Amino acid sequence: MRLSPFHAALAALVLAACQPVRPAAPAAAVPADDNLNAVLWVQRSAEYRAVASQAYRAAIARLDEALAQPDWDALAPEERENPAAGLPPAVVLDIDETVLDNSPYQARLVRDGGEYSDPGWDAWVEERKARPVPGVLEFAREADRREVTMIYISNRATYLEQATLDNLRQAGLPVAGPDAFLGLGTRVEGCTSQGSDKDCRRRLIGRKYRVLMQFGDQLGDFVRIEDNTPAGRQKLLERFDGWIGQRWWVLPNPTYGSWEPALFGNDWKQPREARRAAKRAALETAP
Repeated sequence: MRLSPFHAALAALVLAACQPVRPAAPAAAVPADDNLNAVLWVQRSAEYRAVASQAYRAAIARLDEALAQPDWDALAPEERENPAAGLPPAVVLDIDETVLDNSPYQARLVRDGGEYSDPGWDAWVEERKARPVPGVLEFAREADRREVTMIYISNRATYLEQATLDNLRQAGLPVAGPDAFLGLGTRVEGCTSQGSDKDCRRRLIGRKYRVLMQFGDQLGDFVRIEDNTPAGRQKLLERFDGWIGQRWWVLPNPTYGSWEPALFGNDWKQPREARRAAKRAALETAP
């Protein structure tokens, strides 16, 4: 029997309704990453830009006071080898997350599920694409107007000097003199540092300059950390508490820092999950 067009269409609809419904394919799982919110905050939040700009603007307001006082010095007493009075003025700045924003590198690690590595970091530095941290260019203009030298003490390796200087200049930051960049591996006569400590390089600058201010995103950018434990870091902060917002200016960096290994015994050789477990255990869930 031949069906009419109407009945054929009706039969097709009935057959279609009887077919089993296939469940939708599950959405691809997004791997967890400790740094996702931190990197997004730096890149996307207005609050990050506000806090960074706030620090540099407040420092500008202190520049004239620091210049006017001949005994004003931002080096810790144990790192000052000679009198500061009478020396030309300078400010000492860390580079990464203090002067240059490397959040695209951190974002790539989040995207790819990776962790920091020297080859990957070196490749990023060679791109010369880091942007200035909000507020730093405004501060640099004011420091330059007052003939204050900006000196960058960084734990970027010395072999990355040219790429770093190129990036600083492209970002609009002043680079002047042979002491403009003091990277990891810089030799300082009569002084030996441990690992990535910056104390010898600060001493070197102190021999030539009166340091008006220091800028960084970690305590180790200002003074040597003898005891990298939460208690040791807190004790050090309490000692220099009166210098914060006066001689020392701290920039926000939730993505990495020496505060993190302080929570798992400074042992980066542990598996990632073991480090994460130690950080979870350090959470405070009660007042």
